[in-house]
Amino acid sequence: METTPAPVVADTSAAKCPIDHTAFASAAAAMGGCPVAHGGSGQRSTADLIARRVLRISERPAGVTSKQAYAAFQKSMLISATRCTLTYVIFPFVLPAIGIVGGFGPLLGVIIGSIAIVSDVFAVRRFHVVEHKFRWHFTAIAALVIALLAYLLVEDVVHLLT
Repeated sequence: METTPAPVVADTSAAKCPIDHTAFASAAAAMGGCPVAHGGSGQRSTADLIARRVLRISERPAGVTSKQAYAAFQKSMLISATRCTLTYVIFPFVLPAIGIVGGFGPLLGVIIGSIAIVSDVFAVRRFHVVEHKFRWHFTAIAALVIALLAYLLVEDVVHLLT
């Protein structure tokens, strides 16, 4: 039993946009542009509003892109990774193995840890400025990294003071 496909009937009503754009044309001309908000300038969640207040973000500055947010993320993670590598590999194992022993590890840890925390906050801020779709995922990861760095920073300060 052979079936033949049903004839295709062009139904323009199903493909037509439900919004009457001609009605918006006069409003758009009067307003000087499109009357529909684009680019994330719509309603923000309560969490976004709180984050923007805490991070001191007013509105998106001109010229800030998602690419810059990724670059800030990469830099902050590189600084954090450098700090951890120095703290857990270079200072306790490599330097003593080649005969260099010094008490400058905690001091360097405080300096690099502080820079890493500032970089992480800057990266979180940048993700929220551009309203990146993964800003909350990154905020959670950065919060964990900042918590670890803060713990290590306190540990280094205590080591310096004792």
